[in-house]
Amino acid sequence: MNENRPRNGSSPLNGIWAAGAPPVVTGEVEELTADVVIIGSGAGGATTAWALAGSGARVLVLERGGFLPREAANWSPQAVFAEQRYHNAEPWRTPDGRRFTSTAHYYVGGTTKVYGASLPRLRVADFGPVAHPGGLSPAWPFDYAELEPHYAAAERLYRVHGPADPGADPTAPPRSTPFPHPPVPHEAPVAELERRLRAQGLHPYPLELGIDLGPDRPCRRCGTCDAFPCRVGAKNDAETRALRPALRRGNVRLLTHTYVHRLATGPDGRRVTTVHALRAGRPLTVRAGTVVVSAGAINSAALLLRSASDRHPAGLANGSGLVGRNLMLHNNSVLVAIDPRRRNPVTFQKTLAVNDFYQPGPHTPEPLGNLQLMGKIRAEMLPPRLPHRLRAAVAAHSLDWWVMSEDLPDPRNRVTLAPDGQITLHRVPTNTRAHRDLLRAARRMLHRAGYPLVLAHRMGVEATGHQCGTTVAGPDGRDSVLDPYCRSHQVANLYVVDGGFFPSSAAVNPTLTIAAQALRVARHGGLLD
Repeated sequence: MNENRPRNGSSPLNGIWAAGAPPVVTGEVEELTADVVIIGSGAGGATTAWALAGSGARVLVLERGGFLPREAANWSPQAVFAEQRYHNAEPWRTPDGRRFTSTAHYYVGGTTKVYGASLPRLRVADFGPVAHPGGLSPAWPFDYAELEPHYAAAERLYRVHGPADPGADPTAPPRSTPFPHPPVPHEAPVAELERRLRAQGLHPYPLELGIDLGPDRPCRRCGTCDAFPCRVGAKNDAETRALRPALRRGNVRLLTHTYVHRLATGPDGRRVTTVHALRAGRPLTVRAGTVVVSAGAINSAALLLRSASDRHPAGLANGSGLVGRNLMLHNNSVLVAIDPRRRNPVTFQKTLAVNDFYQPGPHTPEPLGNLQLMGKIRAEMLPPRLPHRLRAAVAAHSLDWWVMSEDLPDPRNRVTLAPDGQITLHRVPTNTRAHRDLLRAARRMLHRAGYPLVLAHRMGVEATGHQCGTTVAGPDGRDSVLDPYCRSHQVANLYVVDGGFFPSSAAVNPTLTIAAQALRVARHGGLLD
């Protein structure tokens, strides 16, 4: 195969791997060869590319979308929320045919381009079996100690700010190193809230955040961070912190606007030989030594299901029957606490969290979950059926929380493909009693803190930002899809490095764990064997 073959009579290309070739490939090609092909450039894919940069291996990253533009609309609530300017994912559907807009975003950097930059570690207990009101959360195939050095490396890579006092959060896991950056300071309204919560015997602590804040750093602590793109590149997302540095190392290349629709194996079904994609609508074939699928737990499962063959009739690497199953999205609610007597003038609100209800202890007999402040809501984020004056009044007086409880794995909650190929999500929330109890505990906490009105909105299937569990990892191929290093039990050169490998969802944001596992896999998982 000639990877530099011209297309449609165009002049021959020098080859994307030639010295001095641009790392973002712009020329038209029909066929390519790479040592490692990474599908997706979010937290898993970009971090894997960063870890392989400088290795000498030819690493090719295929991203379905393009670069999210930096423009004035990045910071416009009207553009981002009311007009949904940056929602570029296709509609997904529920089993009854209802179409919905997910929180998926197809850009270089993936959904981290609009994430809230909350980067906590899972707690030690999360790696073992945990009894919840709704059932048992299973153990992981490795423990916290195995992942800890990679957590520390991921925190350095994503420049995480966190508590200077290791005892600030009583549930925090042990650390080999301190946070690389000091906690993001609270503004006065949040500092006052912290004082009121401590008076209740609680332990509010500085939220772990990946923002590029400090002297001569670009972060402005603006009010459009959480769920917005960053116009100045100060959000420590997968593009800015991992992929762009990787592209500067010489052996990593990126193809944008490249949709991978199928993986093909050799005759024995034991190795992926070909990645079939459409690049700007034109067919592209990539011959791969190793394939890393990092498209997000839902799209990665869908790709494996689309790649069914005679050797893999139920989907690629699906001998266990678990590809797409055990989808977990967390039980999520937005809690809006309102004090009509006083305005909340805060700008950068998302600096505080509470884990006193995370594990059994003085404040709860059962594990309930995590509470963390959100970015300050704006009128444009509230239901448009309400009059604008009412929405503006609520936003001016509110204190806004993200409430998160563990969603337990259930094989009936799954990703499937409709006859037309569209992604369908089957989901019935699990462990809902724990979430109701957490909402009640949060309401009591906020009433005592001086907020007489507390409104809750339960997020539905469209809240896919914390998707995990669809290609679960485990030691035995009979009841897992991947081994503990995210390699397929059935296909020797296939890895899935995103939230799909999670055996359980825990009740904190998954991004840092995905990045830490990507570093672990790249360093110890045999990617370059």
